[in-house]
Amino acid sequence: MKENNDNFTVAGTDIDAVKEQSRRSGLSYNEAKEWIAKTSGGRGTNVYSDTDVEEVKRKNRGKG
Repeated sequence: MKENNDNFTVAGTDIDAVKEQSRRSGLSYNEAKEWIAKTSGGRGTNVYSDTDVEEVKRKNRGKG
């Protein structure tokens, strides 16, 4: 009888073990990029911003 090897790659890597290790490893690449953008600012980070640009413009018009 042939064993069911659906959870292993051709090289013998246990796919479920890799997924579990990845789940426990911390932030994903995109999560890390988002965190860095939100905490450090920088160029091209506006896609991660939760700032309401129109609200800031309204507040700035009132000053001066």
